[in-house]
Amino acid sequence: MTQHLAAPSTGTSDDAAGHRTGWWQDAVIYQVYPRSFADGNGDGMGDLAGVRGRLPYLKELGVDAVWLSPFYASPQADAGYDVADYRAIDPMFGSLLDADALIRDAHDLGLRIIVDLVPNHSSDQHEWFKRALTEGPGSALRDRYHFRPGKGADGELPPNDWESIFGGPAWTRTVNPDGTPGDWYLHLFAPEQPDFNWEHPAVADEFRSILRFWLDMGVDGFRVDVAHGLVKAEGLPDLGTHDQLKLLGNDVMPFFDQDGVHEIYRSWRVILDEYPGDRIAVAEAWTPTVERTANYVRPDEMHQAFNFQYLATAWDAAALREVIDTSLDAMRPVGAPTTWVLSNHDVTRHATRFANPAGLGTQIRTPGDRELGLRRARAASLLMLALPGSAYVYQGEELGLPDVTDLPDEARQDPSFFRAEGQDGFRDGCRVPIPWTREGSSYGFGAGGSWLPQPTGWGELSVEAQTGAAGSTLELYRAAITARRAHPGLGAGTEVRWLDAPEGLLAFARPGFVCTVNTTGAPVRIPVQGTVLLSSAPVRADGDTVELPADTTVWWTV
Repeated sequence: MTQHLAAPSTGTSDDAAGHRTGWWQDAVIYQVYPRSFADGNGDGMGDLAGVRGRLPYLKELGVDAVWLSPFYASPQADAGYDVADYRAIDPMFGSLLDADALIRDAHDLGLRIIVDLVPNHSSDQHEWFKRALTEGPGSALRDRYHFRPGKGADGELPPNDWESIFGGPAWTRTVNPDGTPGDWYLHLFAPEQPDFNWEHPAVADEFRSILRFWLDMGVDGFRVDVAHGLVKAEGLPDLGTHDQLKLLGNDVMPFFDQDGVHEIYRSWRVILDEYPGDRIAVAEAWTPTVERTANYVRPDEMHQAFNFQYLATAWDAAALREVIDTSLDAMRPVGAPTTWVLSNHDVTRHATRFANPAGLGTQIRTPGDRELGLRRARAASLLMLALPGSAYVYQGEELGLPDVTDLPDEARQDPSFFRAEGQDGFRDGCRVPIPWTREGSSYGFGAGGSWLPQPTGWGELSVEAQTGAAGSTLELYRAAITARRAHPGLGAGTEVRWLDAPEGLLAFARPGFVCTVNTTGAPVRIPVQGTVLLSSAPVRADGDTVELPADTTVWWTV
């Protein structure tokens, strides 16, 4: 299990202006949530063997790389984002041999593999943390986390007023080995996820070693979870307010998006650049502005950062144009590609978000108008794939899957669902295992059912049902990704040229290409822009004009 020298070709060169280019500049990257993608051993839980068996499907879909959500050894308090051992595979997903085989098979197919890395926090079952508790106050291992004495006469109050993203205080009090109340430790997420202290050199050393371990295994990059959270403000100052979740994404917090994180990523970039094949790092960084997100992808830091501002934008022409312009403008000075994403494992699928009224946020509990949501989702997907830069596809969105909003409470497993405050706790709805076949106990997911219940009728949205079906969402994605790769005006770039369009419509040009988008609920007649290359709904020209249906995107060659 050593570095795979037969990785996909780099596709790296210098463009006409002398700027460095690479495969990630225009990549379509497919997110696999392993427990919900495919079950290889029939235990009801997706695994690496299941992913490996479905790689040919991803190759046929046309994506460039596969991003795997965490599969590390974990108690699964937060679906694997609580890591006990960063160099081991959780038995529910397989073994290191399974990971090695998956990486090799992916490379043989010309697919790259990106793995999740969780550096902000570990599991409370990580050996460091367990020893820190067992050894008690004075343990050197406590300095690798944030242990602090409490406030109050007997230390009964948390050290500061920070709140957990999952609800409640961001601090949990320990019990000393002799049974007396002890210090508190910081956890920005669940109590089972204590935050690392990145001021301690052993933490930085450990993660540099972890990077090399997986790079030697042959992975092509890392998606860095909570990339904005590693460094905390000196002294861990009070924030001075409650309902802190409402401030996320609007202000620089003392525990998020501190400038010190960038020194960490510069040191990681040195390691990535030592390896052949253009290995990359991708930041999951929730920041107040796209401009601050751009800080994570300066030339000596990461290669990409998720564009959450775009994900959170409503289906509205003016709002979309503004976020597209802002995103491109922010990334251009640092020479990084803009990324576009509509769904992931933490938010309601966009086929359901767009089925509901705007302004409800990214976690929605109601199904809305399914037909409307699918129509808008298809149009939004074509818009995303037409924009310059790199696009992310979350598993199942190519099938037009909606969120499962009616899961019974007893079936839910999102840890924040069981807490009184914090995130809404309805992330399970986008994590329901995807359907592969029309029939079967789990619609082809595996022989032993599925860990979350799948809806009746799920099979009609399956890969089997949609493959070869004219007008299906799966075939739309396949055609769009194929056209995106073939058309010289699509893929990488930094510019769009906006064209005049009626209110509620978007129209922009790229070399030899025009994209028109109708975000209104009614058809609008516009001039023909060229030859129709692809459309999210049927269109028919009538002389020099064409009626653009409601909530429809059309690609034109010119």
